[in-house]
Amino acid sequence: MEKPVAVHLLRHISLRQLQIFDAIARLGSFTRAAEEMFLTQPTVSMQIKKLEDGIGLPLFEQIGKQIYLTGAGKVLQEHTRQILDALANLEMEIADLQGLKTGMLRLAVVTTAKYFAPRALGKFCELYPGVDVALKVTNRERLLERMPQNLDDLYIIGRPPESEEFIFEPYLANPLVVLAPRTHPLAGQRDIEPAKLADYYFIMREAGSGTRMAVEDFFSQRGIKLKIRMELGSNEAIKHAIDAGLGISVLSRHTLALEGEDGRLTILDVKGFPILWQWCVGYNKGKRLSVVAKTFLEFLKTQGESIMRT
Repeated sequence: MEKPVAVHLLRHISLRQLQIFDAIARLGSFTRAAEEMFLTQPTVSMQIKKLEDGIGLPLFEQIGKQIYLTGAGKVLQEHTRQILDALANLEMEIADLQGLKTGMLRLAVVTTAKYFAPRALGKFCELYPGVDVALKVTNRERLLERMPQNLDDLYIIGRPPESEEFIFEPYLANPLVVLAPRTHPLAGQRDIEPAKLADYYFIMREAGSGTRMAVEDFFSQRGIKLKIRMELGSNEAIKHAIDAGLGISVLSRHTLALEGEDGRLTILDVKGFPILWQWCVGYNKGKRLSVVAKTFLEFLKTQGESIMRT
């Protein structure tokens, strides 16, 4: 009598093999996976060969120097993530029953959120020192690419995608302001008309960023065409460009968090600003949140605003 597939797989593949496979699939490299797993590359290759023998199909193919998942590899990756997430959740729930909060929190945020996310994580880890954190800071486009892959527990973004696949809710104000050098001709003026900004060069975030979309909406609704001198993908780069006299920009007030609002840049008093924007926190709709992720989500909802004031 032929054995069920599940019994066959249990006898021919191991959890360690799945962990190695997951590392290669995430990193796109046998070498980097070996480094992450503290194994030699021959050991990694041997374990993948055994896993492919157990599955009965190839899992990777190499084109040039690039590693790609085969069809079977993509199916296995999805189930491997579910298995590893389930085991991680089991560990955290057992720890929770023991009165502990331990485990891994995987958080991905847009670049603007890097000005407050580390502060929130720092406070959270003070409360729960047994929690390890993996923080990914990236632009909006890359964040949206990560979400369907279920690479993270929670996501923080300014404008969530319009999709029923994800659950998002606003939790923290993100006011957008007009920044200029302190020597700018408009610095110190009151109630500046937005149309006046069209006389000056603008430095914009890259196309697709939440901040860029908010700025374009604001000025297009008023029929104002901006003179865009350059586009930059980093808030820090934009602030340096403003300081160098290359133009003005609209960024989150929180980008001034580290140097303070008495630094080299100033906020222009423009009518209609600040644009009242929100950061939203969310996750994949079908995801079963871990104990740690649920605890951090509740922490953000109850203490997020107070953390920003400290």
